[in-house]
Amino acid sequence: MEQAGEREAARTGRPRKAGRPPLTERRKRATRLEIAHEAVRLFGERGVAATPGEEIARAAGISPRTLWRYFPSKEECVRPLLSAGLEATAQRLRDWPADRPLSEAIQTDAASAPGGQENAAALLRLIRLLPGEPGLRAVWLRVHHDAEPVFTDIIAARTGADPADLLPRVKAVMLNGALRVAAEEWAQRSDGADGTGEAGETGGPDAAAGAGAGAGGETGAEAFRRALLHATESLGL
Repeated sequence: MEQAGEREAARTGRPRKAGRPPLTERRKRATRLEIAHEAVRLFGERGVAATPGEEIARAAGISPRTLWRYFPSKEECVRPLLSAGLEATAQRLRDWPADRPLSEAIQTDAASAPGGQENAAALLRLIRLLPGEPGLRAVWLRVHHDAEPVFTDIIAARTGADPADLLPRVKAVMLNGALRVAAEEWAQRSDGADGTGEAGETGGPDAAAGAGAGAGGETGAEAFRRALLHATESLGL
């Protein structure tokens, strides 16, 4: 889909400068994220089946028509929260110095909650909903499926391989799977509202699902780091 910056470049004949997205794009992203937060709150309180899209739109302060312009279904409303962490990881890997292994960038990711601290509470609650909500889990799996070619291109560029070759594709699947499992482990073992492992309530009937530290008192953040590092040891990046 043509973006606002591309239309402006075509009109003026001048290429759009690299850097931050245009203001309209930032506003759209902010709106999409606000919709995602409200959708997660309502899904947690009532369940997906009992939450119409019109109610999500009302909670986000937009019209139903605007909501459906952003998302094709109510389940897809949560996509911005699920994809935020993967997009941040992909950008970090792209920007990582060529003379330093990608494993260091992955370890940097493992030091913080997936999706960033500003979205941690909503993402924690959302991932805990996935086992009981097939529609939301389908979105989660599609988000990770869409990320695979992105990671493939990054790994191929770093290793000098062809993105169509088997090895970078397999390594991308391994990295992608590690990120998914680590995030699910983080949500399962966290008992804090922000995923740090500190005591707290996430609210709603889903608050207790998967809560609590794991065996040996391991917090969600520790579980995330352990799962991600363990699963990526053999990537050789």
